[in-house]
Amino acid sequence: MKPVNPYVLGLRRGAIELRQILRSRKDLYSYLTTPLVFLGISYWRSSSSDGGLTQLSLAGGIASTVFMFGLLTVPQFLSGDREDGALLRLRGVPGAMPAYLVAKALFVLVTMGASILLLLFGGALLLHADLPATPGQWLTLAGVLLLGTAAVVPMGAAIGALLPPAREALALYMMPMLGLMFISGAFAPLRNLPTALQILGSVFPLRWIAQGVRSALLPDSAKALEVSGSWQYLPTIGVLLCWAVAGFLLAPGLLRRMARRESGSSLSERERKRLAKTAY
Repeated sequence: MKPVNPYVLGLRRGAIELRQILRSRKDLYSYLTTPLVFLGISYWRSSSSDGGLTQLSLAGGIASTVFMFGLLTVPQFLSGDREDGALLRLRGVPGAMPAYLVAKALFVLVTMGASILLLLFGGALLLHADLPATPGQWLTLAGVLLLGTAAVVPMGAAIGALLPPAREALALYMMPMLGLMFISGAFAPLRNLPTALQILGSVFPLRWIAQGVRSALLPDSAKALEVSGSWQYLPTIGVLLCWAVAGFLLAPGLLRRMARRESGSSLSERERKRLAKTAY
């Protein structure tokens, strides 16, 4: 029998997982929560007579959606699959790990894309927000989102491979991620923050994803609100490419290391500790 290509198998598995989400109201609601929250924030800010606040909020919501899917959802997948033994069962199957990664990548890209479309067109229909006005702005938006996804998803996989296999570790990890959203200027002008926080936020990808999305959704005059007074396309491309390269270099090795360390005894020990906690 001809062996199945693991990448084709991964695409099939990803499609099955997507169909399962569509059939589960609870899971579907959990993935729609983030864009709905950002739409709510934009609606609240749209009460001002200045429509630019709505555009700023939508841009921040879109950038934060990419950021959260990459650096929070991907580690959450890995943590859950380690705890229930899914990764351990895949370890001895030839081609299973590439298929698993392809399936998760497809799942993340489709759900993240649906969330971004909901923000864009939901904002246009409900809040009368402006969509990108020219083909150039649409290309800018698509390019920033693709680069942003490439920057955060592999890094999220690398971080997920390093985190201890415990839900408490993921909860603690979320706190600095939320703090990073604050100092990256996604929802408030970065220039209002102290210089040290501006520099720190500029090291991470969210600041550049948010600025790139703003350049596609806001008029050219809005660049005066940026720290440098310009959209800084070249620094945006450079920083996001650096994060993407670092993630693609780190993630495969860390994922293989994580899979090698999984064993039946470690899984049993984690299950014993989990049951002991629930007993009290």
